[in-house]
Amino acid sequence: MKLYYMPSACSLASHIVLEWIGKPYEAHRLSRDELKSPDYLKVNPMGAVPAITDGDWALNQNAAVLEYLVETHPDCGLMGDGTPRSRAEVRRWLGFVNSDVHKTFSLVFGPQRFMSSEAGQEELRKSASERLRELFGVADQRLAGREWLADQRSIADAYLYVVLRWARGKKIDLSGYDNLARFHDRMDQDAGVQRALKEEGLA
Repeated sequence: MKLYYMPSACSLASHIVLEWIGKPYEAHRLSRDELKSPDYLKVNPMGAVPAITDGDWALNQNAAVLEYLVETHPDCGLMGDGTPRSRAEVRRWLGFVNSDVHKTFSLVFGPQRFMSSEAGQEELRKSASERLRELFGVADQRLAGREWLADQRSIADAYLYVVLRWARGKKIDLSGYDNLARFHDRMDQDAGVQRALKEEGLA
């Protein structure tokens, strides 16, 4: 299996999960220019990361990649305890991070795609940052008395860690969110997380 990634991008979640699974894989680093190269567009026509190839088959979209990784390694324990409710909890929080948090970050990273004026871009970035604080508040409340979003470590936790790194990098106000701070620090100390960060040049 081969993972295509860019350092610090959402593909870091898949990179972490591959380390947690502990099976051999190949990681291929891409530059931003390579995303639109003809060779990579054959792998992922969206020109984005992550993507994986498994034999002659390619898959993109982060949530789909994460689920495929655990579905092909059912003993990894990263998709709940096997019951429908447990698996649904993982999917609930995976969807929250992917569809709510990550989507809102697109307004922080690239407001110029939505607004032409600098004033409009700054207003959009500000309102998105405020919305992100609200969303991270939901995650912080969920982690009260818990170590993991879905009660046991899962693919959703890897993704949450990545967007928390973005929040710190973009100086999103996370003050008072002690549960998230503990979660972030615990993930920082995880051996699989450290290996993924090191390979991406982030540690």
